[in-house]
Amino acid sequence: YVLGWKDGNGKLAMDYLVTNWTGENKILLQLALESWMYSQLERWCAKAWRTVMIPLVNTLLTEDDKDRRMNLFIEACSKLKEYENVEAASILELALWKRKLKSGWSNDGAKRQALDRGECRCVCGSNVVIPNVVQFLDLSVPTGP
Repeated sequence: YVLGWKDGNGKLAMDYLVTNWTGENKILLQLALESWMYSQLERWCAKAWRTVMIPLVNTLLTEDDKDRRMNLFIEACSKLKEYENVEAASILELALWKRKLKSGWSNDGAKRQALDRGECRCVCGSNVVIPNVVQFLDLSVPTGP
């Protein structure tokens, strides 16, 4: 969370690490990206997403050109934001599905004894709720200094 805070100039701590390239900042950036991006993907058990992010971050860490490094950083942040939004939509769908399973009610209000799990997923309302929620997700990404 702290890595997302901006200072009085509207810059993230990561902006300073990416633009002021020294050996120490490279190590700090590597540690920050590992704890910020990798650990998040690890918590989600998103191995396919990690295979995309690890080479991207490694390229960023070996890049000497400041502008290219900043573009790679923005690309990595955009990818992570995209993954966060997919994860948020998935969690929302699971919550709607669970609610439907526990309620045992069909859409027309008739009480049913045992609802089929697959049927509950189809009638849980996620096709209506998720598109209306996704439009309010924060899709902004850092644009650099």
